[in-house]
Amino acid sequence: MDKLLFRIRLLLSTIVLLVFSAVFGLVALHTGLIQHKPNNLVWKPKSITTDLEGEEKASLIKLGYDVITRTPELIGPLAEKEEMQFAGNNLTCQSCHLEAGTKPGSGSFVGVYNRFPQYRGREDKMGTLEERIDGCMERSMNGQKLPHNTLEMKGMIAYMKWLSEDVPEEKLAEYKGYVAIDLPEVKADLSKGETIFQKYCIVCHGADGRGVRPNEGALYEFPPLWGNDSYNHGAGMHRVITAAEFIKSNMPFQQATYDKPVLTDEEAYHVAAYINSFDRPQKANPEADFPKKELKPVSTPYGPWRDNFSAEQHKYGPFQPIMEYYKLTFGIEKKK
Repeated sequence: MDKLLFRIRLLLSTIVLLVFSAVFGLVALHTGLIQHKPNNLVWKPKSITTDLEGEEKASLIKLGYDVITRTPELIGPLAEKEEMQFAGNNLTCQSCHLEAGTKPGSGSFVGVYNRFPQYRGREDKMGTLEERIDGCMERSMNGQKLPHNTLEMKGMIAYMKWLSEDVPEEKLAEYKGYVAIDLPEVKADLSKGETIFQKYCIVCHGADGRGVRPNEGALYEFPPLWGNDSYNHGAGMHRVITAAEFIKSNMPFQQATYDKPVLTDEEAYHVAAYINSFDRPQKANPEADFPKKELKPVSTPYGPWRDNFSAEQHKYGPFQPIMEYYKLTFGIEKKK
């Protein structure tokens, strides 16, 4: 009898304990007494300010970051030593590769180190990352090649390699290049582009598109979009399709993102054409680009081409007829 009573009491105690635990657990969840662990799936690129300490090549990586964010001061017109003035304008690398190359949709450096060497149609050969940087130096920076043995070049390579380490596979596409737009099947309208520019762009870049900086010896707060201190006509950003893709994901500055744009595809297209309708420096020997002319992007605004479309159509579109021609004639599917 005593054993039976003991078992009954033990069973009742267990039931009470289970009920109490369940009730307390529900209350704790409701009131926040039990804290959820952070989502470990959230990932972001490495940061110079928080992730550099302890790195074997920390000083070289930091130099690369400085070159990218202070380009004119270290390898451009503002450099103290004349022999280090390789860049020809006062843009920084992050004028286009935003947030020091860590922002998605802006030609990010995240993962880029692992994609080289790669075939480059513009040179018709396998190219290194150093050679790709030199392409930017001669075009976007309107200058000359940076010797590969300089600390500044080695620093940029080290920084890009560092950003490309331990990137989750599912994040690589997000940080690669630009986000494609649905290309309007019309010629870009410069008057529409001007209206969009006045509405969204002049607050930063100025009504004359010449950018904003405190004085001629300082870095630009907002870069010039045309004129003598901007990218030359051989730069990728001078192609309307490329510029439109960049603008769609990134402009207005600090408002648009690749997944939450402000402008429509059509607005980005028209304003890209407007920006590229103005005078800018001319790259020497542009006809040497793309030895295999059939590989030339359809929106390359300078010849020669392997077709009979006008220079104006190559610059402002519509681009679909040109794309269709290359598909039928050469079997090449073009998106730019």
